[in-house]
Amino acid sequence: MSEISLILLSAGSSSRFGMGSKKQWLRVDDEPLWLFVAKQFERICDFKEIIVVGDAKELLYMQNFADYKFVAGGKERQDSLKNALAAANGKFVLTADVARCCVDAQCVKRVLSAKESFDSVAPIISVADTAILASEYVDRNELKLIQTPQLSNKELLIRALDSQKIFTDDSSAMKNAGFSVGFVEGSKKQTKLTQKEDLKLLDCLNAPSHDSFCGTGFDTHAFEDGKACMLGGVKITDEYGFKAHSDGDVLIHSVIDALLGASGLGDIGEFFPDTDAKYKSIDSKELLADVVKLVRGVGFEISNIDVTVVAEKPRLSAHKNEIKRNLANIMQVAPHKVCIKATTAEKMGFVGRGEGVVVMSAASLKFFDWTKA
Repeated sequence: MSEISLILLSAGSSSRFGMGSKKQWLRVDDEPLWLFVAKQFERICDFKEIIVVGDAKELLYMQNFADYKFVAGGKERQDSLKNALAAANGKFVLTADVARCCVDAQCVKRVLSAKESFDSVAPIISVADTAILASEYVDRNELKLIQTPQLSNKELLIRALDSQKIFTDDSSAMKNAGFSVGFVEGSKKQTKLTQKEDLKLLDCLNAPSHDSFCGTGFDTHAFEDGKACMLGGVKITDEYGFKAHSDGDVLIHSVIDALLGASGLGDIGEFFPDTDAKYKSIDSKELLADVVKLVRGVGFEISNIDVTVVAEKPRLSAHKNEIKRNLANIMQVAPHKVCIKATTAEKMGFVGRGEGVVVMSAASLKFFDWTKA
């Protein structure tokens, strides 16, 4: 089957899913859902290549999990598919949605076996309930539900998608372009994961592992006179702040790196480079909120954060509780899961001379347990 490229669509925002984690990043044991689905397909067919379409911000992270071809998604499903087709080398493409995570091998084989008979092949299932269209009853025997995966001739699908019309699947685009579309028996096993309640219908998914992950963060900045001093999102003084591209909140920057390290996502400079003008003087609380959303989105929960501030000045005893609660609120955790400690450098080095501040942080994460949501 080396003439077939598998395209796995996994770039959605999961806006209807109703959980902090994106559905494609739910862990099955210790694998993200998109990888769990891809491996099921690998056991069915020897594909020419596997192309995974993901969120542009997550592509580098996805490459840590498998040696596939990764492509950035677009605004609509159709845009994501076009991006994947541009990278595909097979004569045929089999397009699958990660949301149909319980893959029926026999259904896939039925689709593949019809590839020489039609320009596009899709699995369908019957409608069991009484149905209406608007306010009119319709014959349910005439209704069918179309599933994925769908097989298409690649070049014809590219032509079919060259349209201003938005299509919700490959077969409708091919039909609209006048190409032949064939149908094979689908599978009720391939229930689409759209809302969190659908998880109860999917018996192929194991609960996430109980692994824990630790990351560390370190940041330091020198002082600059006449600038607000921000630590943990709290203004400490207006007499001096930090020399930095952003607002210089060295404490939050350290926490961000700890979170990125624990999740394996990278470091703060990769996401918020100091060469980018849009981050000039930005409030670091916004950066932390973005990172928390990202970390949660790829399937983690924050267990706890531990922060040590090394400084001769400013003194933080009067501000530690406010910093703790501020960080807890941004990270959506209870305040007792955030610890803020402060110490001095005993007059040694640039910190001891009162020229700047050093902050070290540790973050502990675990997989989001979707079975309890």
